[in-house]
Amino acid sequence: MDKRVLEKLEFPRIKERLGQLTSSSLGRELALALGPAFDLEVIAHRQQETTEARSILRNFEQVPLGGISDIRPALGKVKMGGSMDLRELLATADVLTAGRLLQEFLKTTGDISPLLREYGAEIQVFRRLEKRIREAVVSEEELSDRASEELFRIRRQISTNSNRIRERLDSLVRSPLMQRYLQEPIVTIRGNRYVLPVKQEHQNMVDGIVHDQSGSGATLFIEPMAVVQLNNRLRELQAAEREEVERILAELSQAVAQVEEKLRDNLNLLARLDFAFAKARYSLELDAVEPRFNQEGYIDLRRARHPLLKGEVVPIDFYLGRDFHILVITGPNTGGKTVTLKTVGLLAVMAQAGLHLPAAPETETSIFDQVFADIGDEQSIEQSLSTFSGHMKNIIGILRGCTPHSLVLLDELGAGTDPTEGAALGMAILHYLHQREIRVVATTHSSELKTFAYKYPQVENASVEFNVETLQPTYNLLIGVPGSSNAFAIARRLGLPGEVVDLAGDFLSKEDIRVEDLIRSLEEDRVKAFHDRAQAERARDRFESLEERYKRETTRLEKERSEALAKARQEALVIVNRARREAENILADLRRETRGILEREHTLTAQKARGDLDDLRGDLENELGELLPPSPGEAPRDLKPGETILLTHLNKKGYVLEPPTDNQVQVQVGVMKVTVELDQVRRVAPEAAAAPKTGLGRLYSTKAREVAKELDLRGLTVDEAIYQVEKYLDDAYLAGLDEVYLIHGKGTGALRKAVQDLLHNYPHIQSHRLGGYREGGTGVTVVKLKK
Repeated sequence: MDKRVLEKLEFPRIKERLGQLTSSSLGRELALALGPAFDLEVIAHRQQETTEARSILRNFEQVPLGGISDIRPALGKVKMGGSMDLRELLATADVLTAGRLLQEFLKTTGDISPLLREYGAEIQVFRRLEKRIREAVVSEEELSDRASEELFRIRRQISTNSNRIRERLDSLVRSPLMQRYLQEPIVTIRGNRYVLPVKQEHQNMVDGIVHDQSGSGATLFIEPMAVVQLNNRLRELQAAEREEVERILAELSQAVAQVEEKLRDNLNLLARLDFAFAKARYSLELDAVEPRFNQEGYIDLRRARHPLLKGEVVPIDFYLGRDFHILVITGPNTGGKTVTLKTVGLLAVMAQAGLHLPAAPETETSIFDQVFADIGDEQSIEQSLSTFSGHMKNIIGILRGCTPHSLVLLDELGAGTDPTEGAALGMAILHYLHQREIRVVATTHSSELKTFAYKYPQVENASVEFNVETLQPTYNLLIGVPGSSNAFAIARRLGLPGEVVDLAGDFLSKEDIRVEDLIRSLEEDRVKAFHDRAQAERARDRFESLEERYKRETTRLEKERSEALAKARQEALVIVNRARREAENILADLRRETRGILEREHTLTAQKARGDLDDLRGDLENELGELLPPSPGEAPRDLKPGETILLTHLNKKGYVLEPPTDNQVQVQVGVMKVTVELDQVRRVAPEAAAAPKTGLGRLYSTKAREVAKELDLRGLTVDEAIYQVEKYLDDAYLAGLDEVYLIHGKGTGALRKAVQDLLHNYPHIQSHRLGGYREGGTGVTVVKLKK
């Protein structure tokens, strides 16, 4: 497309703004090189980039576009075998990081950006190279000590050597004798060598090499001989450091050179992504939309705005190409004719360049092979004034180059020459373009051109509205309404004497007056119809807005209702669960209190039972004492280890382990060693029969006959069952039972668990297990008692 046309339409200003919205020089380069495309597939591809990037910006707070820079000169250097400097290596690492982060980010954008995610997937990631450069390069001026072991060793030696030099020079500076010779008691550097500032008159008093002198000549900078060798060694180490740094830079540059072509591909992708997001930012800035496209030459701009106008902009509705393909716009100066012309041309170029249009949804435009423009008036942004010859030269080029797929924009057609001849030329030019069915938008002040639209099909009049009362344009475009210049009305409103205005009217021919009156009448009718339609459209828009708002409110209320119900159910569930937990806690407290009461009652009962047993044993021993065999006599005091004895209170035999002491004796009874009182021991012969049972022994025997080998707990609560189990196990132990069965049933397992928890800590239990196949299975716990 002709560069001059793009400049007249002010497309370079659009590109400049796009460049300002990019994040890198690479993206800005693409923005400034932007031009319209002419292939529908290419245009659709560009528009998709903008639309997807806009969706990402609306859904994500930040896009990682930092770190993208133009490293192409550095890549060219390494391709030729050269080495990058530290700044170039850091920039390369930044580009590697930017590519990696952008690729990872685009993976998270989902289905809203398939094309941009494809761009991200094409980016090649070099993590090892990125890490290697980051570890080696600290800043644009410094290479890390850890870049290589050799560099670390050299720099450590440099540090050590420098410290030794400074220590020696510091000792000289602190010397009272040397201080008399020094201009200042400091150590400084000249020519990368440590020196002392010595007064010129004491030069011969300091043995060393002069490296420099002050501007006045009063101070000589002398390197003392004491540090010459150390300074020489320092210079050697510094040279070795430079060589090692150059080697490391060459090594890193070689690693970059191996992926140079892939890095160039990455740069292209990063630039395209940066530019896509710049287009998206511009779309958001203009509140723009993606237009629809056709190839039939049809334009339908809805509430379109010129993107470069600031402040409150009056939108226009413009259509061309279906009912008519030539539109003649008339009206007074400063009314907006030229702005309308530029808006149509600029939006056509922007759409084909892949940019969104500042217009309403459903906006549509065609794909033109060329946009031709002859624009030049004092209202243009460039203030470019054209002569008639200049107009004709441009129009001649347009007529030679235009095709049925072109868009032609003609400003002030027929101006700059004799009005009659200019009008005739204008009509001839429109007739030529009309025969070739070329899309044309022309502006004019010529009355003859207003009537041209009524004579030819596919040609339509339009005007920009002007308020005669306020002498201000409204900038509304009225298609189908021819405009009048309103020269007489404007002159009268501005204060031109009435007789002058009336005299001017007398100079018009009757035909001119009839045409002007006809046009004015038509204009008034069409303006009224336009405003009525606009009012109806506003009413419709308000209705649709209210309807949409009603739908949104209905949806919102329904959502809030559902959320409120769900929240109420959740809160009710929380309350029920809290109440259940509180009830369970209360029941647990009650169980603990009940168990405590039962345990206290059980303890009291057991204590009472023990007391009753003691009383019963005393009564039985008293009552039955006469029936028992006579006592063998007093307790034996001369028992010897190994003798057989009888424990009278247990009716158990045993034998003596140690001789009696302090009226006690240690004996072995079964597997137990016990110490008992001598009064409870009687000497018996080993072969003697067991002594007759005492009354207590007969009680144990009776208890053994009364206690069953199983206890049925089914139907009891946990607390009731625990109480029964404790009592039963005591009785079973006293009865000397070896094994008992606790029948708790299967059920929920709560009773079984409570019983087994009790058995874990019960003192008389040797072991317990669940029942076997023929013992009741998990509904029975088999308990083995201690002997």
